[in-house]
Amino acid sequence: MAVELTSVVERRLGALPASAEFLRRLDVAGIIDELCPVRDVAHLTHGQVIEVLVANRLSSPTSMVRVEDWARKWAVEEVFGVEPGLLNDDRLVRALDAIAPNLEEITGSVGAQAITEFGVDVTQIHWDMTSLSLFGAYEDQEEGFPQVRYGHPKDRRVDLKQIQAGLAVSRDGGIPLFHRVYDGGAGEVAQVVGAMKALRKIADRKDFLLVADSKLVSYPNITALLDAKVDFIAPLPAAQVKDEVYAALDVDSAQLVGYVNDRDRERNTPADQRESYRVLEDVHVMAGPRKRDPVHTLRRILVHSTGNAKGQQAARAKRLARAAEDLDKLQCSAGGRYYNTAAKVEARIGVITKTRRVASCLRTTVTTDTDGRPSLTWHFDQDVLDAQAAADGWYALVTRLTPEQADAAEALRRYKGQGVVERRYSDFKGPLAVAPVFLEHNRRIAALISVICLALLVFCLIERQVRQALGPEQTMSGLYPDNRRVRPTGRMILYHLDSLMLRPGTATDPPTILISQGVQAHLLELLGIDETRPRWLET
Repeated sequence: MAVELTSVVERRLGALPASAEFLRRLDVAGIIDELCPVRDVAHLTHGQVIEVLVANRLSSPTSMVRVEDWARKWAVEEVFGVEPGLLNDDRLVRALDAIAPNLEEITGSVGAQAITEFGVDVTQIHWDMTSLSLFGAYEDQEEGFPQVRYGHPKDRRVDLKQIQAGLAVSRDGGIPLFHRVYDGGAGEVAQVVGAMKALRKIADRKDFLLVADSKLVSYPNITALLDAKVDFIAPLPAAQVKDEVYAALDVDSAQLVGYVNDRDRERNTPADQRESYRVLEDVHVMAGPRKRDPVHTLRRILVHSTGNAKGQQAARAKRLARAAEDLDKLQCSAGGRYYNTAAKVEARIGVITKTRRVASCLRTTVTTDTDGRPSLTWHFDQDVLDAQAAADGWYALVTRLTPEQADAAEALRRYKGQGVVERRYSDFKGPLAVAPVFLEHNRRIAALISVICLALLVFCLIERQVRQALGPEQTMSGLYPDNRRVRPTGRMILYHLDSLMLRPGTATDPPTILISQGVQAHLLELLGIDETRPRWLET
């Protein structure tokens, strides 16, 4: 066997060309360098380092370690003009330290650039927050930056401290135009007004529609939104509408809404098996905490969902079945070794009631015989269960939109776009791997989360660009082995571009992009990247 040594070393290219192109159009490096200048003798600017970190997150989404090694294996020098040896840990954290005090300005400038450069429609924006659980004590934290604290984590890891992030996502393509990092213990309700003001500044308009979850519906938030004349839609917290109100409603008299959710659309569910929605309309009165506070009268949309109704019925049946099993065991054990007194039986009933959440419908009687041995009889109150069943499937929305702007059915359709922000959090924690975070200082944690949010912005713009280039159907084949036509997602686009390779140029031959799959050439074409004369190979 003959062995031949060659000086031509192929490097991994992946989605680096797409990342570089979209980062250039967003002017991320230019915006950061203007806000965070470096000395003239510096080998790299902070903007260059942040762009590489964004590309790293899009191509190799792991914790921020061994970035220098990654850059040597990937065509970072050819695409970004950055020598891998300069990307040591010290240089990376210095860039994070530099941008940390300017995160709000960077976020606003890049978001505004995305709106202008890509023509993102900002007439409807969806807002939500999520939490990121972190391991570590984080006892010494820098003031003036989001604090890592205990809170109410989405993953229910109450034993861990957390930090929170908020995203504002456009309905048009689900583009995260604004993000902000918050203290781990910050209440979601109190962040809505600040986010609304920042969004008005970024979008440079006052008439957008803000869609959020039930955390938006508090008296201070509603007052601020009404004073600012910002249209909004949000679901009312369950506690603000009694079940008796829903139980008194007539489903058959409600208006049927022509809406098909994404799950049914993608699965091609037959029409008679799809989830259906009906709407009614009335008013909701919201009083302030003080008597002198003005009372707000809001338009309320009452929504009935057959999918929600089935889910609530199934959940109730499961709770009742498990409670019945526990109560039957207790009934048999009453008077025995472990439950030999009425007090012990009552205590166990309390545990079952709380655990199985059946306090409203469970009726129990504990008696004792002449020897003091307890016995138990129990049943579920059918009237209470019937009342709960009558309220199944109903929930309420409040909005500032007038009937002329959107009837009840249209208001529901606009609210249903809220799922887009949940999908972006799924991308944030999935393909972009926001956790784990191997950083000690809260200043750097906030900066790194912002970098990953910038990566999410590029991720979503890539997805939107491909879908728009495909035309009205927004579907293509070649993404799955069975060659079925599907809507491309950012995850699938990056997956197929991942195996692209680059053969560096020589004195006689130019650099060459090695394409191994037809779908890769198609995706590059849809992204507007000419693999024969890419912009980054000419600079």
